[in-house]
Amino acid sequence: MEQYRTKTGEPPLPTDLCALLQDVETATIGHTEHLGFLSTSLRPVCSAKVIGQALTVAAPGRDGVVIYKAIDLLQPGDVLVISRIDGDDIACVGGGVATAAKARGAAAIIVDGPCTDVEEIVASGLPVWCRGVSAKTTNRTFRIGGSINVPVACAGTAILPGFAVLADNSGIFVADRSRMRSLGEAALQRQERSARLRAHLAAGHSIFAYDEGQSQ
Repeated sequence: MEQYRTKTGEPPLPTDLCALLQDVETATIGHTEHLGFLSTSLRPVCSAKVIGQALTVAAPGRDGVVIYKAIDLLQPGDVLVISRIDGDDIACVGGGVATAAKARGAAAIIVDGPCTDVEEIVASGLPVWCRGVSAKTTNRTFRIGGSINVPVACAGTAILPGFAVLADNSGIFVADRSRMRSLGEAALQRQERSARLRAHLAAGHSIFAYDEGQSQ
Protein backbone atom coordinates (compact mmCIF):
# COMPACT_ATOMS: atom_id res chain seq x y z
CA MET A 1 0.00 0.00 0.00
CA GLU A 2 1.36 3.42 -0.98
CA GLN A 3 2.36 5.81 1.77
CA TYR A 4 2.65 9.57 1.50
CA ARG A 5 4.43 11.18 4.44
CA THR A 6 3.89 14.90 4.87
CA LYS A 7 5.30 17.29 7.45
CA THR A 8 4.42 20.92 8.09
CA GLY A 9 6.29 23.43 5.95
CA GLU A 10 8.49 26.26 7.15
CA PRO A 11 7.50 29.96 7.14
CA PRO A 12 8.63 32.16 4.24
CA LEU A 13 12.08 33.69 4.25
CA PRO A 14 12.28 37.07 6.00
CA THR A 15 11.78 39.89 3.53
CA ASP A 16 15.06 41.53 4.53
CA LEU A 17 16.96 38.33 3.73
CA CYS A 18 15.32 38.16 0.31
CA ALA A 19 16.26 41.79 -0.30
CA LEU A 20 19.83 41.14 0.80
CA LEU A 21 20.20 38.27 -1.66
CA GLN A 22 18.78 40.11 -4.67
CA ASP A 23 22.23 41.19 -5.87
CA VAL A 24 24.22 38.21 -4.57
CA GLU A 25 25.69 35.88 -7.21
CA THR A 26 26.11 32.16 -6.56
CA ALA A 27 29.53 32.39 -8.22
CA THR A 28 30.63 34.90 -5.58
CA ILE A 29 29.70 32.47 -2.80
CA GLY A 30 31.57 29.83 -4.79
CA HIS A 31 34.84 31.67 -4.19
CA THR A 32 34.78 30.65 -0.54
CA GLU A 33 32.28 27.80 -0.03
CA HIS A 34 32.56 24.17 -1.09
CA LEU A 35 29.38 22.76 0.47
CA GLY A 36 25.79 23.61 -0.37
CA PHE A 37 26.08 23.65 -4.16
CA LEU A 38 23.86 21.39 -6.24
CA SER A 39 25.43 19.50 -9.13
CA THR A 40 26.34 21.55 -12.18
CA SER A 41 24.37 19.05 -14.28
CA LEU A 42 21.23 20.95 -13.24
CA ARG A 43 20.60 23.84 -15.61
CA PRO A 44 17.81 26.43 -15.89
CA VAL A 45 15.27 25.91 -18.65
CA CYS A 46 15.37 29.69 -19.15
CA SER A 47 17.65 32.39 -17.78
CA ALA A 48 16.49 33.11 -14.23
CA LYS A 49 17.41 34.14 -10.72
CA VAL A 50 15.41 32.92 -7.73
CA ILE A 51 15.44 33.39 -3.96
CA GLY A 52 13.11 31.34 -1.79
CA GLN A 53 12.68 28.66 0.83
CA ALA A 54 12.84 24.94 0.08
CA LEU A 55 9.75 22.77 0.10
CA THR A 56 11.34 19.35 -0.31
CA VAL A 57 9.92 16.27 -2.00
CA ALA A 58 11.27 12.73 -2.17
CA ALA A 59 9.65 11.38 -5.33
CA PRO A 60 10.17 7.76 -6.39
CA GLY A 61 9.59 6.13 -9.76
CA ARG A 62 6.65 7.10 -11.95
CA ASP A 63 4.41 8.29 -9.09
CA GLY A 64 2.96 11.66 -10.09
CA VAL A 65 0.64 11.89 -7.08
CA VAL A 66 3.32 12.98 -4.62
CA ILE A 67 4.23 15.96 -6.82
CA TYR A 68 0.67 17.29 -6.84
CA LYS A 69 0.31 16.65 -3.11
CA ALA A 70 3.37 18.87 -2.64
CA ILE A 71 1.92 21.53 -4.93
CA ASP A 72 -1.19 21.71 -2.74
CA LEU A 73 1.08 22.58 0.20
CA LEU A 74 3.02 25.34 -1.57
CA GLN A 75 3.21 28.76 0.02
CA PRO A 76 4.11 31.90 -1.95
CA GLY A 77 7.88 32.07 -2.33
CA ASP A 78 8.48 28.34 -1.96
CA VAL A 79 10.99 26.61 -4.18
CA LEU A 80 9.79 23.09 -4.91
CA VAL A 81 12.94 20.95 -4.52
CA ILE A 82 12.36 17.45 -5.89
CA SER A 83 14.72 14.59 -5.17
CA ARG A 84 14.35 11.80 -7.71
CA ILE A 85 15.38 9.10 -5.30
CA ASP A 86 15.56 6.39 -7.96
CA GLY A 87 17.94 8.43 -10.09
CA ASP A 88 15.98 7.51 -13.20
CA ASP A 89 15.19 9.24 -16.49
CA ILE A 90 11.53 9.85 -15.69
CA ALA A 91 10.33 13.46 -15.99
CA CYS A 92 8.12 14.48 -13.07
CA VAL A 93 7.96 18.16 -14.06
CA GLY A 94 6.14 19.31 -17.18
CA GLY A 95 3.68 21.95 -18.31
CA GLY A 96 0.91 20.88 -15.92
CA VAL A 97 3.15 20.80 -12.86
CA ALA A 98 4.74 24.16 -13.73
CA THR A 99 1.35 25.79 -14.30
CA ALA A 100 -0.08 24.45 -11.03
CA ALA A 101 3.01 25.43 -9.02
CA LYS A 102 3.03 28.94 -10.50
CA ALA A 103 -0.65 29.39 -9.61
CA ARG A 104 0.12 28.48 -6.00
CA GLY A 105 2.83 31.14 -5.80
CA ALA A 106 5.93 28.97 -6.17
CA ALA A 107 9.14 30.84 -6.89
CA ALA A 108 10.71 27.96 -8.85
CA ILE A 109 11.10 24.22 -9.24
CA ILE A 110 14.41 22.40 -8.86
CA VAL A 111 14.50 18.72 -9.78
CA ASP A 112 17.49 16.40 -10.00
CA GLY A 113 16.03 14.68 -13.03
CA PRO A 114 14.70 15.64 -16.45
CA CYS A 115 11.70 17.77 -17.32
CA THR A 116 9.28 17.51 -20.22
CA ASP A 117 7.03 19.97 -22.12
CA VAL A 118 9.79 22.56 -22.33
CA GLU A 119 7.71 25.03 -24.35
CA GLU A 120 4.87 24.83 -21.83
CA ILE A 121 7.27 25.37 -18.92
CA VAL A 122 8.65 28.45 -20.65
CA ALA A 123 5.13 29.74 -21.32
CA SER A 124 4.18 29.28 -17.66
CA GLY A 125 6.86 31.76 -16.63
CA LEU A 126 7.99 29.60 -13.71
CA PRO A 127 11.77 29.15 -13.45
CA VAL A 128 12.77 25.48 -13.56
CA TRP A 129 16.18 23.91 -13.04
CA CYS A 130 16.51 20.30 -14.18
CA ARG A 131 18.80 17.66 -15.65
CA GLY A 132 17.87 17.61 -19.33
CA VAL A 133 14.65 16.56 -21.04
CA SER A 134 12.79 13.26 -21.29
CA ALA A 135 9.65 12.01 -23.02
CA LYS A 136 9.15 9.40 -20.27
CA THR A 137 6.96 10.87 -17.56
CA THR A 138 5.25 10.25 -14.23
CA ASN A 139 1.58 9.32 -14.05
CA ARG A 140 -0.97 9.73 -11.27
CA THR A 141 -2.16 6.14 -11.76
CA PHE A 142 1.18 4.97 -10.34
CA ARG A 143 0.82 5.30 -6.56
CA ILE A 144 4.12 4.28 -5.03
CA GLY A 145 4.35 6.81 -2.22
CA GLY A 146 6.76 9.56 -1.28
CA SER A 147 7.61 12.18 1.32
CA ILE A 148 7.11 15.94 1.55
CA ASN A 149 8.96 18.44 3.76
CA VAL A 150 11.61 15.97 4.90
CA PRO A 151 15.40 16.17 4.56
CA VAL A 152 16.43 15.09 1.06
CA ALA A 153 19.54 14.62 -1.03
CA CYS A 154 19.10 16.55 -4.28
CA ALA A 155 21.81 16.67 -6.93
CA GLY A 156 24.45 15.61 -4.43
CA THR A 157 23.52 18.07 -1.68
CA ALA A 158 21.58 17.67 1.56
CA ILE A 159 18.60 20.03 1.73
CA LEU A 160 16.34 20.53 4.73
CA PRO A 161 12.82 21.95 4.52
CA GLY A 162 12.94 25.73 4.83
CA PHE A 163 16.55 26.05 3.70
CA ALA A 164 17.24 29.30 1.87
CA VAL A 165 17.71 28.73 -1.86
CA LEU A 166 19.69 31.02 -4.16
CA ALA A 167 19.64 29.95 -7.81
CA ASP A 168 20.86 31.76 -10.91
CA ASN A 169 22.41 30.99 -14.28
CA SER A 170 25.70 29.95 -12.68
CA GLY A 171 24.29 27.42 -10.23
CA ILE A 172 22.20 26.64 -7.17
CA PHE A 173 23.30 27.20 -3.57
CA VAL A 174 21.38 26.24 -0.43
CA ALA A 175 22.03 26.87 3.26
CA ASP A 176 20.19 27.39 6.51
CA ARG A 177 18.86 30.91 6.84
CA SER A 178 21.41 32.33 9.25
CA ARG A 179 24.28 30.91 7.22
CA MET A 180 22.83 32.29 4.01
CA ARG A 181 22.53 35.73 5.59
CA SER A 182 26.19 35.86 6.66
CA LEU A 183 27.37 34.52 3.31
CA GLY A 184 25.18 37.01 1.46
CA GLU A 185 26.62 39.94 3.41
CA ALA A 186 30.17 38.77 2.73
CA ALA A 187 29.39 38.18 -0.94
CA LEU A 188 28.11 41.72 -1.45
CA GLN A 189 31.33 43.11 0.02
CA ARG A 190 33.37 40.87 -2.27
CA GLN A 191 31.34 41.95 -5.29
CA GLU A 192 32.01 45.61 -4.48
CA ARG A 193 35.73 44.86 -4.40
CA SER A 194 35.44 42.92 -7.65
CA ALA A 195 33.77 45.90 -9.34
CA ARG A 196 36.71 48.10 -8.42
CA LEU A 197 39.13 45.45 -9.68
CA ARG A 198 37.32 45.18 -13.02
CA ALA A 199 37.59 48.94 -13.50
CA HIS A 200 41.32 48.62 -12.83
CA LEU A 201 41.66 45.79 -15.37
CA ALA A 202 39.48 47.56 -17.93
CA ALA A 203 41.95 50.45 -17.85
CA GLY A 204 44.68 48.04 -18.97
CA HIS A 205 46.47 47.78 -15.62
CA SER A 206 48.05 44.63 -14.22
CA ILE A 207 46.16 42.67 -11.58
CA PHE A 208 49.42 42.45 -9.65
CA ALA A 209 49.68 46.22 -9.48
CA TYR A 210 46.17 46.26 -8.01
CA ASP A 211 47.13 43.66 -5.41
CA GLU A 212 50.16 45.73 -4.40
CA GLY A 213 48.05 48.86 -4.09
CA GLN A 214 45.55 47.09 -1.83
CA SER A 215 48.27 45.82 0.49
CA GLN A 216 49.72 49.27 1.11
